[in-house]
Amino acid sequence: MGYWDSADGEQCPTKTWAATQAGAGLGLVGSAYHIVALPPKNVVEAVRTATSGTLTMAALGAIFGVTTCLTSQIRGTEDDPLNYFIGGCASGILLGVRTHSYMTGTSACLGLGTLAALTKMGTIEGWRLSGPPKL
Repeated sequence: MGYWDSADGEQCPTKTWAATQAGAGLGLVGSAYHIVALPPKNVVEAVRTATSGTLTMAALGAIFGVTTCLTSQIRGTEDDPLNYFIGGCASGILLGVRTHSYMTGTSACLGLGTLAALTKMGTIEGWRLSGPPKL
């Protein structure tokens, strides 16, 4: 089962798990690129870098999944991009906490919230990233 297979506010554990897996996957890929671009001095530093990046991204996914699902339930709304903005913003705040920076947290909140809301709008309206345009 995928993230978009059930309505918003339903099956929160499944949706949270899917978002966590996606975040962990992205974190693992990002960590691999980081290790290749900036080679660590030893294996321990490489493992620490990979673990830190992967766990941070997995936590972002988990926070996004839980926040979005609970916001849908609390507000009683379905297919509302605002729920996704709130979930993205909560994930961005975690980045600010992780870096000990208000500016990073604020920027990530706005950026991830906007990205999540636009993704939801695109899903609702059938936007496509590739292929011929619909006329």
